[in-house]
Amino acid sequence: QVQLAESGGGLVQPGGSLGLSCAASGSMLTLYTLGWYRQAPGGQRELVATITSVLTTTYAASVKGRFTISRDNAKNTVNLQMTNLKPEDTAVYYCNARTPVQMRDHEYGYWGPGTQVSVSA
Repeated sequence: QVQLAESGGGLVQPGGSLGLSCAASGSMLTLYTLGWYRQAPGGQRELVATITSVLTTTYAASVKGRFTISRDNAKNTVNLQMTNLKPEDTAVYYCNARTPVQMRDHEYGYWGPGTQVSVSA
C-alpha cells in the first residue's frame, strides 16, 4: 500500500511562483510513475505532469514551460515547481503514484488528499 501526502499549497498572485511537494511511503516506490493532477471547481481531475522511474516527464500543454516536475528517490518525494502562475491554475492539486502495471492497464493508482492552490490578485 502506498500513502501520499501533499504540502506547499497556498495563495499566490498572478505571475508568482509556488512549489508543491509530495511525500510517499511504501515499498518499491522507485518503480512507480509519480505525478500531479488538479481539479478546479466544477471541473474534472486533469493531468498536470508525470515523471517515470527513468525520469521521463510529461506535461499538460497548459503548463509546459511554466511547471517543472522532479523526484527524489532517496527521500521518496515528488515535487512540482510552478512559475508564472495564472488564475486558471487555481485548483486542488493531487499527488498520484502508479505501478508499471497500473500505468499499462490505465488504472488510477494511489492518491493523496490534495492541496489547494489559489492564484488571485
